[in-house]
Amino acid sequence: MRFNFKIFSFLGLFSISTLNAQTGGSSSFATLDLPLSARAAAIGGNCMAINDNDINLAVWNPSMLSSKMHTQFSFSIADYMSDIKYGYAGFAYHFKKVGTFAFTMSNIDYGKFQETDNTGAVVGEFSAGEYGLNVAYGRMIDSSFSIGATAKFVQSNLYLWKSNAMCVDIAARYKIPHRNFTASFLLRNMGVMMSPYTSGIKEKLPFEVEAGMSFKPKHMPFRFSFAFTNLQKWDLTYSDPNNPVALVDPLSGDSIQISKIKTFNDKLARHLVVGGELLISKSISLRFGYNYMRRKELLVNEKRGAVGFTFGCGIHVSKFNFSYAHASYHLAGGTNTFTLTTSISDFYKKN
Repeated sequence: MRFNFKIFSFLGLFSISTLNAQTGGSSSFATLDLPLSARAAAIGGNCMAINDNDINLAVWNPSMLSSKMHTQFSFSIADYMSDIKYGYAGFAYHFKKVGTFAFTMSNIDYGKFQETDNTGAVVGEFSAGEYGLNVAYGRMIDSSFSIGATAKFVQSNLYLWKSNAMCVDIAARYKIPHRNFTASFLLRNMGVMMSPYTSGIKEKLPFEVEAGMSFKPKHMPFRFSFAFTNLQKWDLTYSDPNNPVALVDPLSGDSIQISKIKTFNDKLARHLVVGGELLISKSISLRFGYNYMRRKELLVNEKRGAVGFTFGCGIHVSKFNFSYAHASYHLAGGTNTFTLTTSISDFYKKN
């Protein structure tokens, strides 16, 4: 039997468009790095150091969990490339003298595929997807410092091939409230593949070391966000063997000098995700982001467009927070993410 190979094209896209330490195709479960919430997607795909009691931020960074997230519920869905969709649902609960827990479920649906035989005749149909169950815990050590951890179970079903893995995230956060400053450090996706796609061949998970900070100037309605990704590996560039960098001028035959400063700056920028939020009022915010790594990996030189740029907004209405984000991945299209967040305790009277 042979079948539609479209799914593997999309998997290849995920492996280079997300913030992975390994370059395309050398790790599995790259969907662990997809920005699940609209807020994260709008700020370049990573907002690990923003601190304002939003469960959607704690999904990525468990040290952000706090008692103020008690009974928060969030639901998010993203329209990805072609007919692929992904999303998550999360709920937070605080236990006095213990800490705050968050429970999340995530899913990516690759859609329906036709199965054909060797002659091309359709003999059936199948679907493919990946699923995740997470339990996160966060606790304040003192008024400025907090820690957190997330245990993850992920499963992948790709036609006849199935796999599952377990991994953990460990995080720490430091904040200076009167200066509106937050810094955070995160170790992501430390774990192993328990059941490989192919017997005896266990693939790597997309392990990553991150650091970040955010700050809001006292008299400015704008919050700046900076995330430093893939800190465990300096050089994230990829040399295409089918399109090598020209070292000799084809006309003159002279050697082409490559600027060391330009090369250094390029490698440094691949680690940086820049974002910001314009706080128009307590109920409305506009969000922007730029992911240099995503732009370098996915742009088409002849027509670069807005690849790597993101934008979105957040609106608070009554007891609900609505968020939207658009992220440009390629000239072929981008993602649209929608998130709804509320606090269940707001719907009943406190004793």
